[in-house]
Amino acid sequence: MAAVDFWSSGIYSKVSAVDKNEVNEAFEILLEEIEAVANALNEEGAQAFRAGDYSKAKSAIEEATRLAEFREKVKGLQKEWVGLFASEPRARKEKGRRRSRARLPRGLRTPEDAFRRPIVETLVELGGSAPIGEVLNRVEQKMKGFLNEYDREPLPSDPRAVRWRNTAQWCRNTLVREGLMKSDSPHGIWEISDSGRRALRNENPLA
Repeated sequence: MAAVDFWSSGIYSKVSAVDKNEVNEAFEILLEEIEAVANALNEEGAQAFRAGDYSKAKSAIEEATRLAEFREKVKGLQKEWVGLFASEPRARKEKGRRRSRARLPRGLRTPEDAFRRPIVETLVELGGSAPIGEVLNRVEQKMKGFLNEYDREPLPSDPRAVRWRNTAQWCRNTLVREGLMKSDSPHGIWEISDSGRRALRNENPLA
């Protein structure tokens, strides 16, 4: 059977007609919903631990961990979606435009990836490690031109938590998983790794 030429068959041109930003925003909505559930499970586990119900605490934390792993899969799909169009021929981009239709609500949070460089830069500026609050305060200054009103709202699941700070903390989890930040830092301390310093110099891994 002959291989299908996605470009000449017109299949890809139909896909490329999709509003990429709209789909990316849908991923952001899904990620935020997953994070809200994971945060609630972590809080449930912490409360159970303080109450001495260690079985319930363990169960909640394990479920939150599985959910965090699922979130990473969704994040991977989001990156794959963006990558689909990275090498799209310009001629194809102009074809097959759909008629405009209702878009997803605007005012969505600033994406997690936007926090990567500010976090790593801040850690280098602070000598390699610093308390979470100090890091986030400086990150906020770096991103004050990017954070919107939605970012600055409290989370519905936890009115004490500001949305952009929650996004930044999930970004930190991703950086740890990628080896760009250390996973064994003292509680409440964020610390850059040697790989993180190299990535900052090379720029691309933090784009």
